[in-house]
Amino acid sequence: MISPGPDAAHLETSPPIYDVDASDPRGTLVDRSGMAAEEVAQVTRVMAALGALREAEQRLSEASRRYMKLNETDMRALHFLIVCSNRGTIATPGAIAQHLNISSASTTKLLDRLEKGAHIVRSPHPTDRRALAITITPETYEAAMETVGRQQAKRFYSGARLNSDEREVVIRFLEDMTREIAITDELWAREE
Repeated sequence: MISPGPDAAHLETSPPIYDVDASDPRGTLVDRSGMAAEEVAQVTRVMAALGALREAEQRLSEASRRYMKLNETDMRALHFLIVCSNRGTIATPGAIAQHLNISSASTTKLLDRLEKGAHIVRSPHPTDRRALAITITPETYEAAMETVGRQQAKRFYSGARLNSDEREVVIRFLEDMTREIAITDELWAREE
């Protein structure tokens, strides 16, 4: 049996924003006519737990950015550079741009900011004279790993406490939910 986490009490006392009966009382968005009240209540608890997780992740992300004095894109770039460093992969501006899904100009500004803050080093690429190699400084690597990274890594333990079958159920659920809410071709979500 898995014990509830520290936010379990919060789930019981939080406003019913994840309660489908409160959010959609007439069943306009979600048809639950074939479900028992207990099933609807259990799905509501799942949604509330996901909401609490999202809030915890947002608080952690905000604290991480405050601690490192960087914005979200900067933090994502540093995480990418840490992974490249750990794998012995050479990071290039192009790879960073592709990972972050930003333009070349935005990547240059990002790298300028990170270099000015002594978070990265630009150097000639060892095999491609047209490219640069981008590395995270040892000080930033250590600071990120021992603070933000250590806190983020605690997620692993939640997965490790599950048995193999439970993990597969969670994976299937999360992948299914991702497919359900993925924006595909909705007109209202298009960029102008």
